[in-house]
Amino acid sequence: MDLAFLHPLYERTGPWASVYVDTSRHTEDTPHERHLTAEAMARELARQGADEATCRAVRDALEELRHSPEPHGRALFARAGEVALDPSLARPPQADRAEWAPLPRVSPLLDLAGEDPVCVVAYVDRKGADFELRSALAREPAGTVAGRQWPVHRTSSNDWSERHFQLRVENTWEHNAAEIADALSVCQEETRADLLILVGEDRERHSVRERMPQRLAERVVEAPHGAGSRLLDADVEEARTRHVRERTQAALDRFLAVRTPDDEGRAGAVEGVPALVEAAREHRIDTLLVRPDGPDTRREVWIGEDPDQLAVRRTELRVLGEQHSWAARADDALIRSAVATGAPALSLAPLEAARRDDVPSAGLGALLRWS
Repeated sequence: MDLAFLHPLYERTGPWASVYVDTSRHTEDTPHERHLTAEAMARELARQGADEATCRAVRDALEELRHSPEPHGRALFARAGEVALDPSLARPPQADRAEWAPLPRVSPLLDLAGEDPVCVVAYVDRKGADFELRSALAREPAGTVAGRQWPVHRTSSNDWSERHFQLRVENTWEHNAAEIADALSVCQEETRADLLILVGEDRERHSVRERMPQRLAERVVEAPHGAGSRLLDADVEEARTRHVRERTQAALDRFLAVRTPDDEGRAGAVEGVPALVEAAREHRIDTLLVRPDGPDTRREVWIGEDPDQLAVRRTELRVLGEQHSWAARADDALIRSAVATGAPALSLAPLEAARRDDVPSAGLGALLRWS
């Protein structure tokens, strides 16, 4: 998950209100139920010590969702009487929840809003392609490619003129495939799509895929549908799920391969809170790995005002010269450090194998930028 959108949460100090609400249920009583949820979340924040202005800001923001058709849910992060960020969720939370803490409670976003790839579906034929942007929350046109329109069909004759015509047909196909691949590459850059799905006849799909730039090779998949067919939501969801699982498995495999120190005592990965805190302070985290049910995610660490001011013990921060410190959850403190250094975070929840206690140890690990 690219964490850049969380920057507004770390430009100001806390404490923060963090609220997650389910908006997936829609009945005739929905507006009243959401009103009750807004009141309940505000009361819970007040019980935990939140100031009145922040409780009111959260309640008002949730009241605005009373008639929202939003399909899954919403997270809200507020402080000092203002909602600073309110991302939509790609799947509903297990329960409505509100927390008041020194840091925003962002780690649930890794599962609720993170690894749900944005897709561009390319409907390819010999004359061009139509692009469609698909995500958990949207489905909209994303462009059209009109290639050469003639000649595009072969003939069955074997005389010289017909063979020459067929060569021109081959050239038209190759030209159009190259145009589609170029346009799809540009579309990916503009939409920052995680996944590109090619739909059409075998030859046309393969021709476009072969011409895609190498940097996008791992993002391209093919759907076995004929020309003109439209990909169903279930097909897109299956491709999304498979992509997330494969990407997560690749990160985990890399973690397992490099976490053992080499002959010189250097490792390309670390696990456990003390080692992760040290790596975060040195800006060495390349990718943060989180197993949500791991005990270390809830472990208490100490933080200062800056993202790289964190320690296992409060006295360590004093040694580092930090005069003010607060206790915080390890997962949220490490995510704050990852945001500051541009490192992504990845939930291992999609993998059953990642539920073992040792992958990574106690639930938190990281691939390192350098050893």
